Amino acid sequence: MSTLSYCAQGRAFAHIAAFHPELTALRRDLHAHPELGFEERYTAKRVAQALQLCGVDEVHTGIGKTGVVAVIKGSGAVVDPSQRAMIGLRADMDALPMAEHNNFAWKSQQGGLMHACGHDGHTAMLVGAARYLAETRRFCGTAVLIFQPGEEGYAGARAMIEDGLFERFPVQAVYAMHNWPQLPSGMIGLRPGPMMAAADRITIEITGKGGHGAHAYQTIDSVLVAAHIITAVQSIVSRNVKAVDSAVISICAVQAGDASAMSVIPGSATLVGTVRSFNPKVQDLVEQRLSEMCAAVAHGFGATATVSYQRLYPATVNSGPEAVFAADVAQSLVGAQNVVRDLEPSMGAEDFSFMLQAKPGAYLRLGQSAGSGPTSCALHNNRYDFNDDVLPLGSAMHASLVEQSMPVLPAIHA
Repeated sequence: MSTLSYCAQGRAFAHIAAFHPELTALRRDLHAHPELGFEERYTAKRVAQALQLCGVDEVHTGIGKTGVVAVIKGSGAVVDPSQRAMIGLRADMDALPMAEHNNFAWKSQQGGLMHACGHDGHTAMLVGAARYLAETRRFCGTAVLIFQPGEEGYAGARAMIEDGLFERFPVQAVYAMHNWPQLPSGMIGLRPGPMMAAADRITIEITGKGGHGAHAYQTIDSVLVAAHIITAVQSIVSRNVKAVDSAVISICAVQAGDASAMSVIPGSATLVGTVRSFNPKVQDLVEQRLSEMCAAVAHGFGATATVSYQRLYPATVNSGPEAVFAADVAQSLVGAQNVVRDLEPSMGAEDFSFMLQAKPGAYLRLGQSAGSGPTSCALHNNRYDFNDDVLPLGSAMHASLVEQSMPVLPAIHA
């Protein structure tokens, strides 16, 4: 076990540090057995077994297909009507469809699958919090630990909600944490308001008239139309979106013609890309202008263009009071100097956004960079690895959110 690169404090951290090797073993086992969204059968089984060994009060499986929920009841009675009675903590479990290029003993055993985003670590951290909370129970009310499937493009959070997650477990607030290689290990970052962008998929279908490249005047060149559309749509953000707002339009794939047919002008072309934004009004504006501009550009060449605009994940927006509270909890663990309260939002997307649309809460970043090596690689990199040194801190942060949200009130003696 390597030496921790940061200094954390508090009862929860000290308690959890004692079983750090066990959390590391669990995390590495999950890393070696990655599974895609809604296929997390091995992972869900390992999580359920671990939770039962931890002594939680209830373990519920099969929520949102392969999701797992644990319930832990505190030892103190809720005597203050304003006291929050139920707090949710969420970790994602799924991996990515990419080949791992690491060589350590716990590398992926599944060809073409890899935990390249650290969900193995997120799962292990929440199991660590479960063990601590079940062993100590120094809180009032109920802790609900949500192990979510299918974050990587499958909207597993939405699936769990549609499967009755919050009807069965009516939490007053919900929190999630994601490792962040851009921050040094031992640091925690967040902000009130937008943390991550909405993710939308755009597909632009262009129809022209194919023909011989030597007689282009007899065609309506779909490749030429596609090129003009690619250039034109970049003006939407710079000329239609307010400078103080944020949006990104990226055309990421172009399909037209046959590379072996050098003299054939194709009759159709397809563009695929993504739009990222934080504000629903900006999202509406971009969708409208894309449809108008693509149709107009194509019409100018005698072609047609239709836009399919799919809203995949909404923006991840922290509620103000919960974000401030989570930052205060983080400060109690690592000190004010290691808490970034105004972390820059990311244009990446996260389906915890669905939970934050349903409940107040906050999404946090847990620093994990050791300065070099796999733990400092960017997320979704084929040499990435979760930093096991931060497992106790992540578990303690989860547990402290519960303890400080629902503290055991001192006894009042007559």
